[in-house]
Amino acid sequence: MDFEKLSRVMRRLALEAGDKIMEIYASPDFDVRSKADSSPVTEADEAADALISAGLRAAFPDIALVTEEQAQSHALSVTEFLIVDPLDGTKEFVQRRGDFTVNIAYVDDGAPIRGVVYAPAKGRLFYTDKGGNAVEEDEPFDKDNPGPVKPLRVSRPDNAALMVVASKSHRDQATDDYIAKYAVRDMTSAGSSLKFCLVATGEADLYPRVGRTMEWDTAAGHAVLVGAGGDVVRFDNHQPLRYGKPGFANPFFIAYAPGVDLKEA
Repeated sequence: MDFEKLSRVMRRLALEAGDKIMEIYASPDFDVRSKADSSPVTEADEAADALISAGLRAAFPDIALVTEEQAQSHALSVTEFLIVDPLDGTKEFVQRRGDFTVNIAYVDDGAPIRGVVYAPAKGRLFYTDKGGNAVEEDEPFDKDNPGPVKPLRVSRPDNAALMVVASKSHRDQATDDYIAKYAVRDMTSAGSSLKFCLVATGEADLYPRVGRTMEWDTAAGHAVLVGAGGDVVRFDNHQPLRYGKPGFANPFFIAYAPGVDLKEA
């Protein structure tokens, strides 16, 4: 894989998709439908999916592509693939809360090793550079010429006073019960893959997810977090969270800064 090209293409497509999403977000009304699993889908999801898919297929025609909106058509039998959630946080989008992202990632041998997470309503852009290091770029974002970036590095956690981030739309009692096992200094909530990025920037130490997610929800944020020195493990046995699973469904997981004393489920 040409990682310099990959980083450049993923970044540009995420920004282009973000523009398309924000056009629809700014409109007075947009269509919202329910998919087979009862999750919402909008015209923004579909427009961003079409844009990113066309761009990735043109740039990397020999690499398998999985996207949320086209997942039913895939029976994945390769170890190298691109995976996309064109609009992660559709509920936040529909409710106009701003915590939604464009996620594009590259997976090799079960691990997401490159990714971009763009939150267009918040003006935050996180990605891995050609060497796999995580950075956040400052606005304004020129599609062809990256601007100043700052390297991302996870926190040095204090297990007597942890900062925890949890889901904004999927918080439940099981999550609260697990968080209660830790000495927590403060908590924040965020939608979509921004939770991974808050751990990557050091704004949080720990993000436990005791709930359903799919690989396209997590791969890009996972890659950014690993590029900042963090990790993501299964909730049940603390083994690495792997990708390319049948059906693309994730087990529960924990994203964290190394140094956090992980508790048993």
